Amino acid sequence: MGLLERCQELFKTSSLYEVLNISKEAAEAEIRRSYYKVSLKVHPDRAPDDPLATEKFQVLGKVYAVLSDKEQKAIYDEQGVVDEESDGLSQDRNWTEYWRLLFPKITVQDIIDFEEKYKGSEEEQQDVLNIYTQHEGDMDAIAESVMCYTQEDEPRIRSIIQAAIDSGEVEAFPAFTQEADKKKRTRRKRADRERKEAEQMQKELGLGDKEDSLMMMIQQKQSSREQNFNSFLSDLEAKYSKKSAPSKKTKKGKK
Repeated sequence: MGLLERCQELFKTSSLYEVLNISKEAAEAEIRRSYYKVSLKVHPDRAPDDPLATEKFQVLGKVYAVLSDKEQKAIYDEQGVVDEESDGLSQDRNWTEYWRLLFPKITVQDIIDFEEKYKGSEEEQQDVLNIYTQHEGDMDAIAESVMCYTQEDEPRIRSIIQAAIDSGEVEAFPAFTQEADKKKRTRRKRADRERKEAEQMQKELGLGDKEDSLMMMIQQKQSSREQNFNSFLSDLEAKYSKKSAPSKKTKKGKK
């Protein structure tokens, strides 16, 4: 059975783009992130006793192999077919190994290094403005979505947005420009409560240095904002892992 038929059977669609929940116009980085997020749900390490999940994982690897290869993607886009004989779709390929080559594990130190480079960068500024537009100025949603955000960052984040509004770069959404003081106080109280909970956890666990404190923050955020924080880790791992695709000569092995 070919790849498109397997997609139809396992994902109820023969469209490689729909399997990854992206559009045909998706950029390479978006394809990569979507592959990571979809495949993570059925990764063999997370579902070791589910043969269907393993099968889906292998098919997702093939979908990404096609869409990440310019020649194969062009053929698929133009003709709607997949070259089943290509090395990238080898039946003997170890798809778990292929996945890990694409997405090496992110360490606490990686997060620390990323935070130091990210905050104050042009990339952060553009991310903030994109999130601001996406959520139409809702600071609660912005605070939940901006990577590495803490309550102490709010004045800086607001200044980035306000400068963009003043220059006409983004729309002045009332949710931002007319945000009630009560909502601001509620957000700060929530942040203060979470900070105190984190400090208590740090004290109970005997944590002190920056790396231990960050690990504690990760644990605390996972319990209070698991979905958003897992999304942050997913974006970070997909975006900042090795950018070169694994060689088609990667050692093969049966999964």
